[in-house]
This record gives sequence, C-alpha cells and structure tokens, in this order.
Amino acid sequence: MLVGYAAGGPADTVARLTAQWLSDRLGQQVVVENRAGAASNIAAEAVVRSPPDGYTLLYVTVSNAVNVTLYDKLNFDLMRDLVPIASITRSPGVLEVNPSFPAQTLPEFIAYARANPGKINMASAGPGSAPHLYTELFKMMTGVDVIQVHYRGSGPALPDLISGQVQAMFEAVASSIGYIRAGKLRPLAVTTATRLEVLPYVPTVGDFVRGYEASGWYGLAAPKNTPAEIVARLNTQKSTPVSLILG
Repeated sequence: MLVGYAAGGPADTVARLTAQWLSDRLGQQVVVENRAGAASNIAAEAVVRSPPDGYTLLYVTVSNAVNVTLYDKLNFDLMRDLVPIASITRSPGVLEVNPSFPAQTLPEFIAYARANPGKINMASAGPGSAPHLYTELFKMMTGVDVIQVHYRGSGPALPDLISGQVQAMFEAVASSIGYIRAGKLRPLAVTTATRLEVLPYVPTVGDFVRGYEASGWYGLAAPKNTPAEIVARLNTQKSTPVSLILG
C-alpha cells in the first residue's frame, strides 16, 4: 500500500491502521510504503505502472484529486489509470498553534494575524495538500496574510510546529490528537461544520468565520485492469471504524 507522504503524517497514520485492519481480515500482511514527493504524484504513478494483480494499492488522498488541477502535465490520468476500491474515511482538520503562540482563541489568532501581516509562519504538508488548501481558504475568507511553509508531508512539519520553528498549522486530527492531549499543541478550532466528539471543547472555524467548512478524505485504489473479483474482495474488507482512526 503506497502512501504519497512521509511517515508520521495523517495519511501515513490512517494508512497503517487500515493496513493492519486488512491484514487481520485477509490473513495476509499488508505493508505500507512511503513514497513521498511531487505532492503524492510519485506514489500514484508507481501504482499506475504496477501489475494489476491486487498486490500494489494506492492510499488515495484529496491531494490526488487536487493535483489534476494543479499540474498541467501528469504521466498518468487519475480517472483512467486507477480503479477505485473504496472510500475509507473523511478526515477532519484542526487549526493548532505552538503553546507559546500568544493567541488563545481563533478570534485572537485572526486579530493577531491582521495586526502582524506576513509574520505568522504556517506549516503545510506540501502544495495541494489538505493543510495547504485549508489555509488558503482561511486566508481568502478572513483576509489575513500568513506565510505558508511547505514540507514533504505533515510528519516532518509537526516536529517543527512543536519546537516553535513555525507557529501554526491546519492539520488532520488523526495525526494531531496525541500532541493536543499531551499539551504540546493548542487547538483553536476544527474545520468541520460541527464540533468533534474527540475534541468537544474546541469550536469550529465556522463559529467565527461564517461559511468555513473543510475536510479531507482517504480511499484505496488499484491499477486499471485489476480483476473485478479482487476489487470486490478488498472492498468488502475495507470498513474501518472511525474510533480506530481518531482514537
């Protein structure tokens, strides 16, 4: 199972949970391999070029769909060259800051950003990633001027956020919840339309920025011409409880 981002990020975290889930049900080990780079296009192309035998799968993220619009020329056609197996889960996001950051709430964050244009460095998992798009939508709807710092995935970005090398980040709850519970990151707001069961005390961005709502998603795909019976078998085994994903 190829993941287009570095280890430690949300795609990697959820993919490894999904792989274990499939391993238990198929009776065969499912191995996750990180092929980071080119906004997940390297992993996608590797799967496209693989034999259609069901042994090489792509852990698809929202970035794969976004890349269709970001890149003028790709060496593959996402819709033509991959066959969808299943949707795994939607991925809520959270705006979080280093605990030393002066803002305690989202309105305070917006006020600070407006008073200090271009002085907040916000981490991103890379161009076209969900954190990148969450931030661009936030900038558009609030008019704030923040600097996006792109990494090769959330895995490398989170340590810099925790250490204070960058001040803030929109990130998936799946990869942030442990740091939030440990007090290493401060959540200001979640990106979904309603509050989350795992972070019931955290408001939504939409509570203060009317109309803001965003979430990512994950799924599985295989090379085109993969036999229908293989796709069907994988599809019937894919269901993963949200509690397993979000803890």
